[in-house]
Amino acid sequence: MKKRMFAVMMGIVICMALTAGCGKAAEGTPKEPVRTGNETEGTPNGETGKADGTAEEAGGKADGTDEKANGTPEEAGKTDSAPETADRKTEGTQETADGETENAPDAAGIRIGSLKGPTSMGLVYLMSRSEAGESEGSYDFTMAAAADELLPRMVSGELDIALVPANVASVLYHKTKGGISVIDINTLGVLYMVSGDASIQSMEALKGRTIYLTGKGTTPDYVFQYLLTESGLLPEDLTLEYKSEATEVAAVLKEDPSAIGILPQPFVTAACMQNDKLSVLMDLTAEWAKVQGEGGSSLVTGVTIVRNDFLSGHPEEVAVFMEEHKASAAYANENVEAAAELVASYGIIEKAPVAAKAMPFCNITYIDGEDMKAALSGYLEVLFEKDASSVGGSLPADDFYYIP
Repeated sequence: MKKRMFAVMMGIVICMALTAGCGKAAEGTPKEPVRTGNETEGTPNGETGKADGTAEEAGGKADGTDEKANGTPEEAGKTDSAPETADRKTEGTQETADGETENAPDAAGIRIGSLKGPTSMGLVYLMSRSEAGESEGSYDFTMAAAADELLPRMVSGELDIALVPANVASVLYHKTKGGISVIDINTLGVLYMVSGDASIQSMEALKGRTIYLTGKGTTPDYVFQYLLTESGLLPEDLTLEYKSEATEVAAVLKEDPSAIGILPQPFVTAACMQNDKLSVLMDLTAEWAKVQGEGGSSLVTGVTIVRNDFLSGHPEEVAVFMEEHKASAAYANENVEAAAELVASYGIIEKAPVAAKAMPFCNITYIDGEDMKAALSGYLEVLFEKDASSVGGSLPADDFYYIP
């Protein structure tokens, strides 16, 4: 009996020793590396695609031209999904010991959000100078694929300045009860009529034809219908075939070059590179200017907005940014090849040659002060007349326009 008891006790001791040994082995097993989310930095978003000369890979929604007219985010507090594809300069973050990052914004730095498209093309020179430590101001850049990824971050104070579609700025002004102001226009119109039918030389020539454009209730729809009306045509005089994405319009043109489509840059350039039968028939920005006449409003795509509480506390820093933004936009227009390399390096358009061909037609600009107010206010009035919700229900007051 004693021998049996001794054997049982020894068995228990051995099992306990083995169990302890297994625990130590488990503790010594290397843990799988923690992912910090940086694996996707610098890669084009799925919607923006690879711009290697095909329309499907042209470089994304043209900064809000495919946005729904009201431009409002469905979830105001949703911020987790905003990709930071151009945050190669990281003064706004600091690394912890385990490799994760936590917010630690430089008090003197400006946190800037922009969209992956023409509005950011005019910003890339400043981004590169900031990254190299050569800019006068201190900046932390974030790039997103859609405006609804930036708006909640402006509302929450995570961003100080953002480059967004013009009508979206008006919507946000109302949502924040006047909490933001426009400091400049960064991009004029990027919409073009494309077809292989060279007989179309005027808006009046579209009577009886089918026009393909992005979805009903978007800014391209309002702009095009306004130009039709001003030329004496009514929507029933022709057929408007709506698509949900610019890639779908480009696909129609690829299959049938005689079709007529309304496309934004850089889809226009990519579609024409893909099919040499296609060409630009009309620049809708030029058509808008003809209708408005001298001293009228402009067709506006993108504007730059600032949180007013940040502006009131940092007026000098904002003034420095405005000057550097102006210089950056000028660089993009005057040094197209070099700027195109930067556009490609930041993943806005993957191929620099495509960027170089598209950029001269993206209407990158810098307009501030009274000229900005005149150009933008008239544009918003047109949208308001078409659909009040497209600008937030009413036109913004004068304090919407920041004039130093």
